[in-house]
Amino acid sequence: MAYINMTEYENASLEVRKEYEDQIKKHGRITNMKRTLLNDPPSFKAYMEWYTLRDKLVPVIGERAISLFSFAISSGNHCLICSLFFRKILVDSGEDPDNPKLSEDERLLMDLGKGIAIDPHNIDPIIYEKLEKRFSDQERTLIIAFAGIMYATNLFNTVAKVDLDEVLYAYKPSKD
Repeated sequence: MAYINMTEYENASLEVRKEYEDQIKKHGRITNMKRTLLNDPPSFKAYMEWYTLRDKLVPVIGERAISLFSFAISSGNHCLICSLFFRKILVDSGEDPDNPKLSEDERLLMDLGKGIAIDPHNIDPIIYEKLEKRFSDQERTLIIAFAGIMYATNLFNTVAKVDLDEVLYAYKPSKD
């Protein structure tokens, strides 16, 4: 059960309604997390900077790597909503999120994502060395900042106990 109620379009202010409409126009729907964040528009806007960083990161690592990196962070944080959101993206694009075929960069980013989620104080120094060889200071800053917003998104969904979006139900891994 959600700790914070989701906003309802019918009862929302004009500012919140505008954000609803913008989300539906851009993404075809509005997620439960976004509906919850819209209880406070500045909080919503802060979290939406995820898209700004994502758009800057696409030319650096690619769409697939962003999904894999986000999946690694979200899975490592045990954030059900976010891990299933990225599982859905991967499955819908024909990937096996449990056994992905990874490039060297994708493996590096997944290892970094897991390290950030599990124990950011003890990320393997080899990961840092590989990142430094592969990415510039600006690119590493962008990667880590993006990871921070992804981590914050995981935290918000978990602590606010945001209800799982119905479109994600089918993507729960089966328990053999």
